[in-house]
Amino acid sequence: MCGIVGFIGREQVCPILLDGLARLEYRGYDSAGVAVYSEEDGTLQVRKAKGRLQVLADMLEGGALLHGTVGIGHTRWATHGAPSDVNSHPQVSRSGRIAVVHNGIIENYAELKSFLIDMGVPFVSETDTEVIAQLVDYFYEGDILEAVTRCLHRIEGAYALGIICADAPDELIAVRKDSPLILGYGEGCNFLASDVTAIIRHTRKVSYMEDGELAILTRDGIRCYNHLMQPVEKEIFTVDWEIDAAEKGGYEHFMFKEIMEQPDALRRTISPRIRDNEVWLEDFALDEDYIRGIDRIFIVACGSSYHVGMVGKYNLERLLRVPVEVSLASEFRYMDPILTPHTLVIVISQSGETLDTMAALREARRLGAKILSIVNVVGSSIARESDVVLYTWAGPEIAVATTKAYSTQMAVLNLLGLYFARVRGTVEEARYHAILEEMQKLPARLEEVLASRDSVQYLASRYFNHDSIFFIGRNLDYALGMEGSLKLKEISYIHSEAYASGELKHGTISLIEEGTLVIALGTYGKLFDKAMSNVVEVKSRGADVLALTSKSHEAAMAKTADAVLTIPDTCDMLLPSLGIAYLQLFAYYVALMRGCDIDKPRNLAKSVTVE
Repeated sequence: MCGIVGFIGREQVCPILLDGLARLEYRGYDSAGVAVYSEEDGTLQVRKAKGRLQVLADMLEGGALLHGTVGIGHTRWATHGAPSDVNSHPQVSRSGRIAVVHNGIIENYAELKSFLIDMGVPFVSETDTEVIAQLVDYFYEGDILEAVTRCLHRIEGAYALGIICADAPDELIAVRKDSPLILGYGEGCNFLASDVTAIIRHTRKVSYMEDGELAILTRDGIRCYNHLMQPVEKEIFTVDWEIDAAEKGGYEHFMFKEIMEQPDALRRTISPRIRDNEVWLEDFALDEDYIRGIDRIFIVACGSSYHVGMVGKYNLERLLRVPVEVSLASEFRYMDPILTPHTLVIVISQSGETLDTMAALREARRLGAKILSIVNVVGSSIARESDVVLYTWAGPEIAVATTKAYSTQMAVLNLLGLYFARVRGTVEEARYHAILEEMQKLPARLEEVLASRDSVQYLASRYFNHDSIFFIGRNLDYALGMEGSLKLKEISYIHSEAYASGELKHGTISLIEEGTLVIALGTYGKLFDKAMSNVVEVKSRGADVLALTSKSHEAAMAKTADAVLTIPDTCDMLLPSLGIAYLQLFAYYVALMRGCDIDKPRNLAKSVTVE
């Protein structure tokens, strides 16, 4: 959600800013802008535009019209004030000497704005960010660092800030509180960004700012300070993935590329964690006595990660015989959860920066629970604040609608469940090894599913014009349907809902009428007969049924359903890992046929860093 990039060096900054912002488009935005210090006249040159980044790029002729070697850029997702040129970032102070880009929300902006207006400060935008620029300017008496520090003592909320001052053209200031910000280290130049994808073309050396930290970037180095303005020595990480991983590589859309990357992503996730047919978790910090003493598990997440948790609930409870509760992170800290030192809280987040999930993590820690996180981004905030971290190693995911992150999170959760079950003695030896064997076959079986994508494209061509679609399923199929439904509504804008099939008679079936499309999930063999009865039930009300089932039940399902998609047979707990690929492809092709912006769906952001 929103994107920040900043640069100070000896090269022309504007093309670098535009390139970095282009790599942050996946985060979601509705306007873009840059501020560049002009060495010719000693002023800040600011250009902003509502709409896609290309509008700004065209305005600047690819960056050729602004000259300077230090600057900041931003893609904005509107919170305070509608999308417009004037509400776009950077926001500039009344003197024109200070420019600010900001991710997050300033909670006391109205109070501060009222104070500044009383002091005679005029405002031009509706944003909370302009308050920061004007407040820094209000405190500015020749020392920009002192003015920024005084401002920080008065603002409340979440923020990642990039600040430049025309009177200090050899410095770029970065500040972080509850919103991600990274520092990039180059040769004779340095960077700040909200995501490593923005700067990976220029440097692989990065560090992650902690809450309350402030950094001063110059051409020759970066100085970092904590909230007490004491110097901090930052650990520098080397990004180990190639820039090609964050580019389309010949695919029309990032989402399709990432769907097709799932087999390789699963291999990276699974293979290093199975040795000699045993689950092996490197540097795992939970000892066996603690694992045996776990009496309850909470899985806390948002969006697709929450749906991973829903699948995980069924699998973990069967493996461990421990109650598992899945909670939306946005609700967790408000529901007064009952946690003990024997409660394990599993936090799942692709970015590791989701604000609601971070807040839930901190609440769980305050209440005394152990925190285990499953994240993709190494060094992210959630990873750093957890007791134990399991990385998915999915590689960068650019499309807003997650695909390979979902699949790899589910694989990690399954491996974790097997590891715990082995320690607790709640899984039979034969079953344990059989599941591990099937997990190792999962990438190849997923390739088999993806090879059938032409049949999904054909079915999408039959059904793309529906305005309302229902997913039904039981147990694991119900949990799978929740993610399939979300994928469809995210990128195609079709109204879609997932229901537990057993609830049809309790109200939902009133929505089924002639021609309604129902996607019936019947992969879970133990409940296949009940799934079939629900297919018959909706067919009798006139529904068109597109079914998803396993190879061993294909013939039975085909007798009733209008069309059937089939996944290879595997053990029960891995069925969603195969079934999801068909649902992702169906959503993709439906959105493609409806002419939707697949990688950047309206109103959505990749990384949600505000409440």
